[in-house]
Amino acid sequence: MAFGNAMRHIPATRPVVFHARLIIGVLLLLVVAIALPFVASGYLVFQLTLTLVYAIAILGLNMLTGYSGQISLGHGAFYAIGAYTTAILMTRFGVDYWWTIPISGLTCLIVGFLFGLPALRLEGLYLALATFALAAATPQILKHNGISAWTGGVQGIVIIKPDPPHGLPVNADQWLYLFTLAITIVMFVLAWNLLRGRIGRAMIAIRDHPIAAAAMGVNISLFKSLMFGVSALYTGIAGSLGAIAVQFVSPDAFNILLSISLLLGVVVGGLGSIPGVIFGALFIEFVPDFAGQVSKAAPWAVYGLLLIACMYVAPSGMAGLARQTLASIRKAGRAWPLA
Repeated sequence: MAFGNAMRHIPATRPVVFHARLIIGVLLLLVVAIALPFVASGYLVFQLTLTLVYAIAILGLNMLTGYSGQISLGHGAFYAIGAYTTAILMTRFGVDYWWTIPISGLTCLIVGFLFGLPALRLEGLYLALATFALAAATPQILKHNGISAWTGGVQGIVIIKPDPPHGLPVNADQWLYLFTLAITIVMFVLAWNLLRGRIGRAMIAIRDHPIAAAAMGVNISLFKSLMFGVSALYTGIAGSLGAIAVQFVSPDAFNILLSISLLLGVVVGGLGSIPGVIFGALFIEFVPDFAGQVSKAAPWAVYGLLLIACMYVAPSGMAGLARQTLASIRKAGRAWPLA
């Protein structure tokens, strides 16, 4: 009897061990992320900063597509709104760069919520086409003569890179990376809590069984509009940070290719996966440069082949591949226990 009681308690320790290993792994990754700007070159630090920026944008789109099932090809428009909000506030009104970030996010939250209300009548490919039209129209709107005094028209707006706080032993690139990393961590923690709570469960229910969700009292229209707004908020914050990092905004920088790249990041990382957005951000930031180095004559052909290979190797995204690999390792460890 005592042996049976002991055996019943053994499986209960496995989740504790798993969570302890997960926390240790996250802490190690955080230490590596903080140390990177001090050992990498200036250009690589800039690329890593943009990777964090794209991770926030992809996370916002993944919350919309992976959890609520709404396909968007227009999140480049919200990225542009966030970027231009920051650029205008910094250059026209002299607002400090850190204040422009929440203002950009709030602006995109309102715009995304208002856009989500009429878009509720559309689903699937029709919603994708509506958002595609939004992304296609945004650069032309930014060039319009009626608002060119604010947006700079085709010339765009130049932004001065912020200096690090006085007394910190870092340069401007290192400070911007660490500043972006801190905001990225906050946004990831907020998304994790949001999606693991009541709202996340409601969104998954709407995605998988909308009729059953409505029967259980879930306000589908309200939840979809709110998720569209929250997704736009994340993308707007990313656009704000991206504008500060690049130090320049122009209409042609926010073409339809940006929206498609963000959606590719979601698919490559894994639908409905929060950690997977890091893989997606790394893909859209570094793979185009790698493709250009492989073939200067046809870089997009190389990019397409790499994308096809990625989808073949990891059809459920890189996060799914990582989960399968870890599961295989644990299974092999149980089958061949150490002496």
